[in-house]
Amino acid sequence: MRLLPYGARAVLVDFDRPADVLGLHACLDRDPPDGVVELVPAARTLLVRFDPGRTRLDRLTEDLLGRSTVDTTDTEAAEVVVPVHYDGPDLIEVAGDAGLPVEEVVRRHQAGSYVVAFCGFAPGFAYLTGLEPALHVSRRPSPRTRVPAGSVAVAGEYTAVYPHSSPGGWRLIGRTSLPVWDVERDPPNLLTPGTRVRFTAR
Repeated sequence: MRLLPYGARAVLVDFDRPADVLGLHACLDRDPPDGVVELVPAARTLLVRFDPGRTRLDRLTEDLLGRSTVDTTDTEAAEVVVPVHYDGPDLIEVAGDAGLPVEEVVRRHQAGSYVVAFCGFAPGFAYLTGLEPALHVSRRPSPRTRVPAGSVAVAGEYTAVYPHSSPGGWRLIGRTSLPVWDVERDPPNLLTPGTRVRFTAR
């Protein structure tokens, strides 16, 4: 864990492992230090924003250094179940790259135990960790100009659901009708950092 001042109102906590980001985020979310106003997780960093009127940088730094990065989130807690039609245009290509039959790619994708590590790229776009290494495939060499909302995709060590129609270069293996982003919902994002996710075939 490396702590870097980030302006006058934030500390950037840098890690070597994504799991440590999840662990510290869960710890601080359950028991936030006095003065902390926002937590912003990313792939290997956690930005901790604070109110200088309520705490000092040195006090917050001391608190953070004493925190555990082991994720103690209740694994029996409710999870979001995402029903998927595994008929994506890149499914056969992903199977070929993985050296697996299509049916095995589908089975292994469903078997994963996923957690939202962070959100980025677009509102509601959640990066899920827990993808089996055999399914770690590269992005497409040429991104699509339009990926339909609800597309279930893989790229690198992550899997995701596209919340909106947008350009994108991930490999599309399926689609879901579950709205992961809805501005009429509070909060609009169904897949927030720390949320556990399971995929099921329809």
